[in-house]
Amino acid sequence: MTQTPACPPPLPEAEAEDGTEVNTEAENQTENKAGSKAENPAENQSENPDGPESEADFELALPAPALTPGQAFDALYAYAAPALVRQTYLLTGRRELARESVERAFQLAWQRWPEVAVDRDPAGWVRAAAYEYAMSPWHRLRLRHRTPEPPPAALDDRRLLSVLLSLPPAYRRTVLLYDGLGIGLPETAAETEASTPAAAGRLLHAREVVAARVPELADPGELRLRLTELGSKESLRTAAKPVVVRSGSERRARRWTRAAIAFTVLLIGSTAFTLRTAPDHYEAPQAPAATISGVPPRSGAGPLSEEEQEVRVKLRSTFQNGPERLRPELR
Repeated sequence: MTQTPACPPPLPEAEAEDGTEVNTEAENQTENKAGSKAENPAENQSENPDGPESEADFELALPAPALTPGQAFDALYAYAAPALVRQTYLLTGRRELARESVERAFQLAWQRWPEVAVDRDPAGWVRAAAYEYAMSPWHRLRLRHRTPEPPPAALDDRRLLSVLLSLPPAYRRTVLLYDGLGIGLPETAAETEASTPAAAGRLLHAREVVAARVPELADPGELRLRLTELGSKESLRTAAKPVVVRSGSERRARRWTRAAIAFTVLLIGSTAFTLRTAPDHYEAPQAPAATISGVPPRSGAGPLSEEEQEVRVKLRSTFQNGPERLRPELR
């Protein structure tokens, strides 16, 4: 007789109708860590007249196979990327920048996947990275970001988006996290790197500005609904496919690695050249020049006068050995 795995049989219908008794028995089985039904297989078969569990039930009881890092990343991307593009658009008012920010955030997440995979909120990790990149002030220097993009078609949407963009970046991010996504105030303060009172002050100020310019959005519930509608109305193109994002992240990491290696080699070469050409002993500096009184200045010969020129011509015309010497004559 083949013995089936020790799995608790389904509860009878009479016990299932009484929720209290079912919960009590389940808690007792958990505390004892071994029920009487698992210890006595014969008794289990007598209580379950249908025989051993079916093969389909046994397969459902098996643990699901673990996902590979690529599959887990693709699942996170498919779950969070579309919503992140809409949220980033509310922060920046630019469609292409929103798509680029989300793609760059997921590339960074793939580079640090061991850290992101064990995070308690991987989608929040990617969201924070996308917001940081989208709200960087360096984007103002880019040529394509100096021209405004077409605003939303509806007048109410244009008013709400203009109010959001008029807020400071930290206030805009706080109201989007708290009123737009429904994140708690302590979590909002932690993500915006502020204290809880500071995040509350930013939120109240942002609500006051929105209510002053758009009075019908004074209610936080109505503001949350309008923020959700504004993000969903825009036809925003999602970032590239997850496979393309992962390959782009790997190429980017390889480029940075090669650049770091090249910079290191250049630094080592310049250091070696400096050590080779630098002086290896002390050379005393020369004393500065000073004028001395009473000494005539050094000067060269000047031009010859007429008499000097005649003497020079006469000397050149005679014998080079000079005039003939006088010698006595013998007689």
